[in-house]
Amino acid sequence: MRVSYGVGYTIRLPHAHPFPMGKYEALYRIIVEEGLLHPDDAIDPGEAAWSDLALVHTPAYLDALRNGGLTESEERRLGLPWSPALIHRSRMAVQGTIQAARFALADGIAANLAGGTHHAFPDHGEGYCVLNDVAVAVAVLRRSGETGRVLVVDLDVHQGNGTASIFADDPRTFTFSMHGARNYPWVKPASSLDVDLPDGTGDEEYMDALVDKLEKAYRLSSPELVFYLAGVDPVAGDRFGRLALTSAGLRTREHYVLETARRHGTPLAFLPAGGYAKTSLETAELHAAIHRERKSVFG
Repeated sequence: MRVSYGVGYTIRLPHAHPFPMGKYEALYRIIVEEGLLHPDDAIDPGEAAWSDLALVHTPAYLDALRNGGLTESEERRLGLPWSPALIHRSRMAVQGTIQAARFALADGIAANLAGGTHHAFPDHGEGYCVLNDVAVAVAVLRRSGETGRVLVVDLDVHQGNGTASIFADDPRTFTFSMHGARNYPWVKPASSLDVDLPDGTGDEEYMDALVDKLEKAYRLSSPELVFYLAGVDPVAGDRFGRLALTSAGLRTREHYVLETARRHGTPLAFLPAGGYAKTSLETAELHAAIHRERKSVFG
C-alpha cells in the first residue's frame, strides 16, 4: 500500500502545547518497523498549490495564511500559532490527501499519514485544522474528472463541522459523522447523516451504531471513492474524547470499516484525524491499528 508522508509533516510547537505533533513521525516509524509499510511506498506529496486551495478557501483567508495576517483571536480559534512552517505543513497535508485519493483510485486502498482536518471552513480554521484537506481533494479530483460521488466517513470523536458545512449543498458528496454528542464543536452543522453518541459509549454500543449507519451511508451515497477519517479520540482515556472504546474495540472498528469498503469494491483513502492520548507515542500506537487491520483485510 502506498501512503503520503514527508518529514515536513512534523513541526516544532511551543513547549507543552496540547497538540501531539510527534505522532506523525512516530506512526511512520511504527508501521515501517512492523513491516506494514516499505519506506519506498511512503511518497512525499509536496505542497498543495494555492490555486487548488482556492477551490475551497476564500482569497482573504488564504492571503492571511500566506502572509501571517491572522489576528490574535483567529489564532486562538485555530489553536495553533502561525508560522511559515505551519503553512508549509498544512499545504503538505492537503496534497497528501489528494495524492492518497489518487493512490486509492489506482490501488483500491491508500493512506495519508496526516490529514483529516475537518474543522477548517472556507474562511477560517479552528480546532487545530488550518485547511480542509478532504474538501480540497474532492474539488481537485472533480475538476480533473477523476471521481464523482464521494462518501466521507468521519469517526473522529468531534463532529466534522467544517466538512459538513462545505458539502451541505453538494448532492454528490455524502458526509457521515459519528461523534460525541456533548463534545466540541458546540454548534454542529448538519452532515448528510449524523450519529450523536452519549458520553461513556463503549465497544458494543459503538459498533451497533456503526454497523447500522455505515451500511445506510453506503446505500444512500453509492460512492465511487471513500475518505475515512480514522480518529482515535473515541478511545477511553483520550484527553478530549469522553467516549470509552477499548483498544480492542478500536481494532474491531477499523477492521469493519475496511472490510465494508472491500466488500463494496469502493476505493478508500484513510486519514488519521484526531487523537490525544497521554503521549504522542501512545497516540501513534492507536493510529497504527488501522494499518495492522489493513494488512488483515487487504493483504
